[in-house]
Amino acid sequence: MNKVFLIGNLTRDPEISQTNGGVSVCHFAIAVNRAYTSQDGERQTDFFNVTAWRGLADTIARCVKKGSKVAVSGSIQMRNYEDNQGQRRTAVDIIAQDVEFLSPRNQENGGGDFYDAPPASQGHATKKRAQLESFDDDGDIPF
Repeated sequence: MNKVFLIGNLTRDPEISQTNGGVSVCHFAIAVNRAYTSQDGERQTDFFNVTAWRGLADTIARCVKKGSKVAVSGSIQMRNYEDNQGQRRTAVDIIAQDVEFLSPRNQENGGGDFYDAPPASQGHATKKRAQLESFDDDGDIPF
């Protein structure tokens, strides 16, 4: 089984593009802190390249930016390539299957809402949040 789950912060804004066939692909990187510190007291950080496809790619590109905290679940993919000096290299990528946005949208303004809703100009319908209604509780159990 090839499954990975990471929580980290984007190290740069996501880059969205489309394949020749019109399929959306989004590339971004996240920094993930290790659970322990080194002997000199510094926390170690790992950096992972992440790729998302199709609708997930579009949503990520629209809703997060550098510094946003995300939870990524997916699989690990290894690929080999040859660098400019002709040396054989191996790269490890995370192929996202699901991404949760963990940073509040208005973090610096004290807002509690999460990521931005899609703009109406893109043809997406925006959903209204359900409002809680008050009720008179007389303490009787209804059954």
